[in-house]
Amino acid sequence: MTIKVKTEKDLPIAGATVRLNQQLLGSTDTAGVLITTNEKIANQKISVSAIGFKEKILSLSNKPNNNLISITLLASTNVLDEIVVTAGRKPESISTIPSSITILNQQDIQAQTNITNNLATVLGNAIPGLGTSTNKATNSGQTLRGRAVLVLIDGIPQSTPLMNGARDLRTIDPNVIERIEVIKGATSIYGNGSGGGIINYITKKNKDGKKISGQTILGTSINPFDPKETLGYKLSQQLSGQVNKWSYTVSGSADYTGLQRDSDGLPLGQTDGLSNSYQYNGFMKIGYQIDSSSTLTGFYNYYGSTQRAKYISKNGIYGQSPTIGVRGEEPGKPAGTPYNHNAMLTYSKSNLFHSTQLDVTAYLNSFSSMNRYVASGTAWYGPGQTMINSNKKGLRLNLNTPFQLFSIPTEITYGLDLLKDVTYQDLTDGRVYIPKMNMVNFAPYAQVKADLIENLIFKAGLRYENATVKVNDYNTIATGPNGEGSILVSGGNIPYKATMFNAGLRYTKYDYFNPFVSFSQAFAINELGRILRRAKENTIGNLETDPIITNNYEAGFSSRFSIFNISASYYISTSDLGVNLVDVGGFLMPQREPEEVKGYEVTLDAQLSQKLSVGGSYAYVEGKAKMDDGSKIYLNGSRIAPPKATGFLSYKPNQQLNLQLFWIHTGARDRFALNDKGKYNNSEGPISNVDLFNLSGNYNLNKNWKIGFGIENIFNTSYYPTVSQYRALDAEYVKGSGTVTSLNLHYQF
Repeated sequence: MTIKVKTEKDLPIAGATVRLNQQLLGSTDTAGVLITTNEKIANQKISVSAIGFKEKILSLSNKPNNNLISITLLASTNVLDEIVVTAGRKPESISTIPSSITILNQQDIQAQTNITNNLATVLGNAIPGLGTSTNKATNSGQTLRGRAVLVLIDGIPQSTPLMNGARDLRTIDPNVIERIEVIKGATSIYGNGSGGGIINYITKKNKDGKKISGQTILGTSINPFDPKETLGYKLSQQLSGQVNKWSYTVSGSADYTGLQRDSDGLPLGQTDGLSNSYQYNGFMKIGYQIDSSSTLTGFYNYYGSTQRAKYISKNGIYGQSPTIGVRGEEPGKPAGTPYNHNAMLTYSKSNLFHSTQLDVTAYLNSFSSMNRYVASGTAWYGPGQTMINSNKKGLRLNLNTPFQLFSIPTEITYGLDLLKDVTYQDLTDGRVYIPKMNMVNFAPYAQVKADLIENLIFKAGLRYENATVKVNDYNTIATGPNGEGSILVSGGNIPYKATMFNAGLRYTKYDYFNPFVSFSQAFAINELGRILRRAKENTIGNLETDPIITNNYEAGFSSRFSIFNISASYYISTSDLGVNLVDVGGFLMPQREPEEVKGYEVTLDAQLSQKLSVGGSYAYVEGKAKMDDGSKIYLNGSRIAPPKATGFLSYKPNQQLNLQLFWIHTGARDRFALNDKGKYNNSEGPISNVDLFNLSGNYNLNKNWKIGFGIENIFNTSYYPTVSQYRALDAEYVKGSGTVTSLNLHYQF
């Protein structure tokens, strides 16, 4: 039996998932074809789903003629039954995965980027369980469910877990992102650094079959109440097309953020700020269809974001007056992300053997993060400016084979990850702050998915981490003149070996109650750089460098009935070793104590009419570390975000106009007492409630022209972002931005 899936324009749809009475038959190849030996097609229901298309369900009364079933899917930008690829490295319906997942589709991304082009803000406002934006160039403290998150672009790791530079959320232009997949909770499917989950930016590819099509975006932003120097702009040009067996998508963009002012019109303090910053992005994706079952895809993306500050910080007093910007120039190089290069080549074949899908990917990532110049360092002698560099090379071999285990439809996903990651941190004057950490990781894995009984889906898997970090002999950085305070540390190899396990069940029979339970583990060599740079021992082997093994227990459900969509989950995340950064003598150092993090998330939306929909979410997380004496202490603000609630109201009175009002609430958190000096320790400050409202809108002038507009902080609310509050430092006590309006003109052809 042959099943062919195509678009309205008679183009094949690759990777479409085909099910017979909810049991998986397989996925279509690059020609949009699935060949099955199942003879029980007659008088059954077939469901077909694919990314970007509405699910189609067919009831077949008779066996089709010529053993061919042709199915046409209609395109959709807002599919309820979304398909996700990140969770299992292959297309899967969310409703069959025993995990908490959030997807931002093209429509969601555009609504948020009408308001701001800052991806850290977009995600913080839209993803339950993720901390809100810092309003800075860094995303320090934006943990997911109280733990580190691994950021990917098409599966290429952007995070630097060996030494977290906290610049991984802003690594690509939102205009080249097709959708964003967020997998919550511990997962080792992509390796080091995913204790809290994964955020994967899936980039655009050509779909429409035209020889050439494109999109031009011209945008501007300004503070309407105090406009002086606040004018910003963005320009983006994208082209895509298909010629014979070739397809392409290319894009270039430039984005400038003007001076940021608070609700009183004062320039914001410049500690890792975004004022007067430039963002550039170049993107290219080329595909070649070798034959009906084989494709080759090449991808490259460059991103750079640096600040040419015209203001410097004038420190305020924590809890009393804000740090503001005053006219001046800082010495040193522009802070930010000077460059982030990603390149990837993927070969895919859909019928290697027994309907096995093969994907082989080689990738490169070269990433640089420049910190601000400081006139007097606390960790080194004299002035200085540090830069984190990370260079990754990787190879991923992934296979998926469907088969029948007795009478049970089953599939196994298996493969191998190879990764070489060299990360280090130097001062721009040549002094070594963190020596080169040369990690080589060899990680085989296997994941089984089986329909145990009708509508009960079981998933389980193993991943073996076999990593070695090599560090040469080095000297810790001097804290005084003539090398004072520096010690020689003998280097060597640090071995890491661990087997990660996951298992889960999901029951899919009823739309109104689709429950799941799961257990999953994650592996992380996290913040090793901090341990090395503050070494007090003369030998690597004497340092506390053990990895973090995170255990995530979760139960939840999704529900659809009438006009409502509801989802909820409760989770417990534990680890025998932690990485809570605590204030030790003025320095943030990892605390290697056992940890437990607990929390829950609830989302609800309702389609009140064809024109009006509403919805919202609530997320709560809390965490503690267990000390040697048995006592428990709260994890600080760098790990645990305060409760967060969101809401939206969407109104579409006609085909031309669409308006969306967003509410973001961050609650209070006050867990720590003053120290013996009458101050709060670093990252232990109390957090107060913040309520912000944003507006996004689109107006279609005709089929080619569209206007997008947005207002950030509609009511010009005076507030301090959570990071400004919990850090408890004068220099970082910076207010959030006042009202900013944006206007974007889109032209499509």
